[in-house]
Order: sequence, then C-alpha cells, then structure tokens
Amino acid sequence: MKAMFTGFAAIIVIGIAAYFGLHEMGFSSADVYSSSNVRHD
Repeated sequence: MKAMFTGFAAIIVIGIAAYFGLHEMGFSSADVYSSSNVRHD
C-alpha cells in the first residue's frame, strides 16, 4: 500500500514539474502548434 501511494505521489510531482517546466521553456501547445499569424496571450 505504501508503494502505491509513493507511486501516486511521484506521478503527481512529475506531472506538475513537467507542466511548469514545459511552459517556462516555451513548449506549450499554443506556442508549438500555432503559426505566426495566430495571436494568443
């Protein structure tokens, strides 16, 4: 049971770190999949 909760916690931490890390590096889906003619905030 302890291993399962540790795995869940690791998945949550990795997901949050990836979300913020990719946004900081400019790999958000809005930046990647839009052309220069598309205006986004």
